[in-house]
Amino acid sequence: MTPLVGIVMGSASDLPLMKEAAAVLESFEIPFEINVYSAHRTPAKTLEYASQAAGRGLKVMIAGAGGAAHLPGVIAALTPLPVIGVPVKSSNSMDGWDSVLSILQMPAGVPVATVALDGAQNAGILAAQIIATGSPELMKKVLAYKEKLKEKIAKSAEETKKLDFKFQVK
Repeated sequence: MTPLVGIVMGSASDLPLMKEAAAVLESFEIPFEINVYSAHRTPAKTLEYASQAAGRGLKVMIAGAGGAAHLPGVIAALTPLPVIGVPVKSSNSMDGWDSVLSILQMPAGVPVATVALDGAQNAGILAAQIIATGSPELMKKVLAYKEKLKEKIAKSAEETKKLDFKFQVK
């Protein structure tokens, strides 16, 4: 089985969060790989991994990093693949804002699609949606997922109608 998505993080401490992206890909039955590479501590390994990703069959990269969060941008500079950046609120971050801005404010020509702070689940969903543009079978799964979201909200709306407050207008 050839992985279609590469999930990378700058530190093993990011793994509990980045497993959320892996769980989404698993639910869509999308093969993926997951690794730790640091733009600062293992730059040669990061360069090798990112520059060879497309040639190995990957279609999308998800990169999570905290603090200065250079990993998603470095990967985007080294691969033609779409890169989804996950800003991580880490122990050395400034409430996560440094990560958000580092990933969000990429220079022209080196885009990184950026999800919310600690938004690894959305990164997995976005990767699935990107791959689904070329796979009718996967697109059906994405559409079914979206339908379940609608059903969940409709159910929640019905539950709110059962509330009974004195000044609630129904």
